[in-house]
Amino acid sequence: MKTKLVKLITSLLVLLFVYAGLIKLFDHANFELQLAKSPFMLGMSSLVSWLLPLSELAVVGLLLFEKTRLIALYCSFFMMVLFTAYIIGILNFSYYIPCSCGGVLNSLGWNEHLIFNAFFVIISLIGIILQKRLNIEGLRPATPQFG
Repeated sequence: MKTKLVKLITSLLVLLFVYAGLIKLFDHANFELQLAKSPFMLGMSSLVSWLLPLSELAVVGLLLFEKTRLIALYCSFFMMVLFTAYIIGILNFSYYIPCSCGGVLNSLGWNEHLIFNAFFVIISLIGIILQKRLNIEGLRPATPQFG
């Protein structure tokens, strides 16, 4: 059961990060422009516009392999917390609210996007907990050892 749930969580995160990373790269000019309008980027939009989608795709690569899955789940959790904090900051402290996202997720408003991100924060955390348990169980001998 734990293994299936971790695979489901991993699959959802892979879909999210492949989609998000590729959308940002395919529409890079617009993504960089929207970042430049953000009051939180302060001259970092060019760097972030490349670093973010490449990081998302790198996490996908880590999620695909069992040996690197736990670190990838931590990275996913950290990234989703940062994205969620960014949205909270935009909604509460920004005089200008830039376009929320590209692709299909563009139809979400910022509040809906916040809920969407919170869901992925939660499943990333669940994935971390379950993967750690699976890793610990994998270290135990399969049959009892006597003497």
